[in-house]
Amino acid sequence: MPTTAEQILRCDLRILPLDPRAQPPAYHSELAAGLDIAAFLPDQPEGVVVHPIASGGSVVMVRTGWSMAIPPGFEAQVRPRSGLATKHAITLPNSPGTIDADYRGEVKVPLINLGREPFVLHHGVRIAQMVIAPVARARVRIVERLDETARGEGGFGSTGLKTG
Repeated sequence: MPTTAEQILRCDLRILPLDPRAQPPAYHSELAAGLDIAAFLPDQPEGVVVHPIASGGSVVMVRTGWSMAIPPGFEAQVRPRSGLATKHAITLPNSPGTIDADYRGEVKVPLINLGREPFVLHHGVRIAQMVIAPVARARVRIVERLDETARGEGGFGSTGLKTG
């Protein structure tokens, strides 16, 4: 049986710190799928408040303090952290967000508060996770018709809720 290291698809992710106080993304367990992303707010010791949308809040763009080069054939998917989402209702409005391999600007994370209470974010708090995933590029072909399937044109909910 292969070892854990032999089972994992690997690539080089190049990180460029834009400030020495920035925390680069990092895995926090041996088999973690996502690299944790920390907020870059060193000049805001009081933090940044993410107000609930229901109370007039809006999306807050949070800096990371770094940019990166993703290898060709891969993308970065930015996703919510489960703890922030379940305990504080802090999530990403475009989850998962995609960062393409040719983007070189600072990585920023849009956060939204779906809860009832304001949430204060401080420098270094882990706000999201980033999964590096392979990308398939499709050849788009215009056709006269599509092959038929048992589902056909059945859309949302057409396969039901129950299993079996």
